[in-house]
Amino acid sequence: MRKDVSVNPVESELQEVISAINQAWRTSRPSALKRYLHPDIVMKMPGFAGEVAGRDALISGFEDFCVNARVLEYAETDQQINVIGTCAVVSFHFEMLYEREAYRERSKGRDLWVFQRLSDRWLAVWRTMLELNEVREPRT
Repeated sequence: MRKDVSVNPVESELQEVISAINQAWRTSRPSALKRYLHPDIVMKMPGFAGEVAGRDALISGFEDFCVNARVLEYAETDQQINVIGTCAVVSFHFEMLYEREAYRERSKGRDLWVFQRLSDRWLAVWRTMLELNEVREPRT
């Protein structure tokens, strides 16, 4: 059975939010993330090997990446959105090639964000990356 691929207005709004989040860090404007993140957001590190707690700490991580890395390639596919009342889960597969001073890294996996509807907007409250696969090579 084929799933209806039409997007309802709530899913469309969530697509806009996740697009704005990704555009903010990809254009080196991590401070623009603030309006999309709950003050108490938690990001579980891949493999649940720790966490980043709070909006300021999460934005700081994006700022560090923007200062110390340059994205050479980035693509998203297989976006999935599930809305249950005032909660939503947005995930997508990503592939990225980026470089830092000493190396290049190809990273791919599934980015998973949980949102809560507060007042008139969706705020991210939780994030993790699943199925993360990273391959590092020296820069030439």
